[in-house]
Amino acid sequence: MKSVGKQWPILVFVIILLATNGYVYGQERYRVMFYNVENLFDPFKDSLTHDEEYTPAGARFWTWKRMTDKLNNIYKVIAAVGEWNPPVLVGFSEVENRFVMNRLIEHTPLSKFNYRLVHRESPDRRGIDVALIYRPDRFVVEDERFFRVYYPDDSTRTTRDVLYARGILDGIDTLHVFVNHWPSKYGGALATEPGRISAAKLVLSKVDSIRIFYPDARIIIMGDFNDTPDSKPLIEGLGALPPEEPLKPDGLYNLHLPYVARGEGTLKFQGAWEIIDMMVVSKSLLDREHGVFTSLDGGKIFRADFLEEPDDAFVGIRPFRTYIGFRYHGGYSDHFPIYMDLYPNRRIEQK
Repeated sequence: MKSVGKQWPILVFVIILLATNGYVYGQERYRVMFYNVENLFDPFKDSLTHDEEYTPAGARFWTWKRMTDKLNNIYKVIAAVGEWNPPVLVGFSEVENRFVMNRLIEHTPLSKFNYRLVHRESPDRRGIDVALIYRPDRFVVEDERFFRVYYPDDSTRTTRDVLYARGILDGIDTLHVFVNHWPSKYGGALATEPGRISAAKLVLSKVDSIRIFYPDARIIIMGDFNDTPDSKPLIEGLGALPPEEPLKPDGLYNLHLPYVARGEGTLKFQGAWEIIDMMVVSKSLLDREHGVFTSLDGGKIFRADFLEEPDDAFVGIRPFRTYIGFRYHGGYSDHFPIYMDLYPNRRIEQK
């Protein structure tokens, strides 16, 4: 008994190690995350974009240290969202370029997970893009494309591309993933709405094209849509429906729409919470006939204490952001991250 007593801490450690290793690699769930990281810039001037604010001499006095601090903050958020099992897929908006993304996945502790990157420079005037990182041990990318979004009333205006990636998840199932950052409301909600409707119709057209060949394609549409779930771009443009029965075979379902009724959100604007970061999935991801599935209540908002601070201007709390106006605040982002879990279909795995 004395010998067993001395070995007990070692046995506990081994049990925990085996349990967590089984949890990470045991296919219990695959977490998919999206995060608007609030202006992740490098400190260098890009002659092709208007990024002057985010340079050492710019209005925000953006430095290498501030960039590095922000990268470490983003790593902490991804690690916290992943818990014991780091996200298989993470979509991003408001990243400047491949350089900052490579710094994130190669020069923070994320490097131990060997994340790979899907990215292309968008024509956005400020130089911000969307991006996707993925764990190659869990997701094998077979195709990646980028679709240009045009304003129907002004072909000279530019915005972020829509990112598309197709890949095989853990040898179980194929996923079609869209990462979005639709045109903002800067200049007025109604004046800019045609740009968001254009982006919505573009994504829907690509979904329809996929379904010609793969009617039951498992599709994930995630991003910062710069509009609410009940808005015209989401409802009429994309056709995103409430996640509730009965389900239509060709339906697209907004897993974050229920948060509207709860008064919760991913962004706080003038004291009111709004849902503008969302996960929209195909009906085929909501039944258990395929390799992986999620649930009608699968859309989550990650609101950890370290991402929040008191809202002095209004009431309650707000996201702990990097800047307040032009004053450096040292936080994480003005958006909360979102995520959902996919689960393996054991019956299919056993066939």
